[in-house]
Amino acid sequence: QVQLVESGGGLVQAGGSLRLSCTASGRTFSNYHIGWFRQAPGKEREFVSACTQSGGYTFYGNSVKGRFTISRDNGKNTVYLQMNSLTPEDTAVYYCAASVSVYSASENHYDYWGQGTQVTVSS
Repeated sequence: QVQLVESGGGLVQAGGSLRLSCTASGRTFSNYHIGWFRQAPGKEREFVSACTQSGGYTFYGNSVKGRFTISRDNGKNTVYLQMNSLTPEDTAVYYCAASVSVYSASENHYDYWGQGTQVTVSS
């Protein structure tokens, strides 16, 4: 299995930027598609972005399209989520997840999850 650890969360003002990292240990990282999800208080978990094993294909949820960018460095076992033009609506716990078989926006397709990192955007 693979273990995932998110980092890079914090408090930022509206309009600012953050870069989240998802670092993996365990089995070969490049075998996994990686997704980012987020969950705000009182809301269901929401798909943010995903990339394929090589990072060659990416896609985004509608609420972050054009503002967030996912990338990965398999040599460092890390996937990044660059978040720009942040708004208070982006406030949530952000999770990365790994799937061995499916490149998907559905959390049900992911096999392994990190513990999450808090992102808070102040107005």
